[in-house]
Amino acid sequence: MEEVDLSSANEFILSTNGLTKNFGGLQAVNSVTLDVERGSIKAIIGPNGSGKTTFFNLITGVFTPSSGHIFFEGRNITRSSMHQRARLGISRSYQITNIFPYQTTFENIRLATQGCSGARVNFLGMLKKAGSYTDFHEKVLDIASIVGLDPTKLYIPAFLIPHAEQRKLEIAMALATEPRLLLLDEPAAGMAIEEIPEVINAILRVKESYGDQLTLLIVEHKMDIVMNLSEEIIVLSEGRMIARGSPKEIQENEEVLTAYLGGTDEKLA
Repeated sequence: MEEVDLSSANEFILSTNGLTKNFGGLQAVNSVTLDVERGSIKAIIGPNGSGKTTFFNLITGVFTPSSGHIFFEGRNITRSSMHQRARLGISRSYQITNIFPYQTTFENIRLATQGCSGARVNFLGMLKKAGSYTDFHEKVLDIASIVGLDPTKLYIPAFLIPHAEQRKLEIAMALATEPRLLLLDEPAAGMAIEEIPEVINAILRVKESYGDQLTLLIVEHKMDIVMNLSEEIIVLSEGRMIARGSPKEIQENEEVLTAYLGGTDEKLA
């Protein structure tokens, strides 16, 4: 029988207990114990190779832990498949843009919406159920508006829209699956400096629209995004959680500064 811990299910949407992942002799994630409050926005940061993306892959079921446990809304999902976790309400975006480049922006979101609903589609992305296109139309437009997609670019192939629009599109596709926990893996990856405010505003609009119904976990290297969005920051180094706290507390944490900057007197931006 599936293990369910109801004592913390209402407060914490996600909990990990001693979560560990080994790749041969490399310990990519080392005994991470973490509780994520429902409706919160948290960022996970750390130097390259610190285990951030591996941690995301454990949460979403890409990897199976070597040891430890994962609970989602009190339910033990440690051995659940990616598909099962998605059905429970866990969704993610990826560091490398992951869209259907030859489908339009609108069709990308529609396909994600249909996949969540269980509607059957063929390889061209056309519905096999007559009339269902209209059923999804309004939802697609609502999601596109929430993330700030350019309405004049909704009906052109996704590979033709600017990179910042593609990143927002990927967030929209993740939202279309109706998640309660959304993991964003470097949402500003590949963006020019002048484009970064677009993704910050998109994420802020998402949180404002969904409120406590959506919890956000963000992995990001760009400190301006982390500091602008996060209520709490978790810091990983060599697979271990070395600190957690408010943006101000993390900026002043000596162990974090040592991990990032080698113990200099510089500060995290």
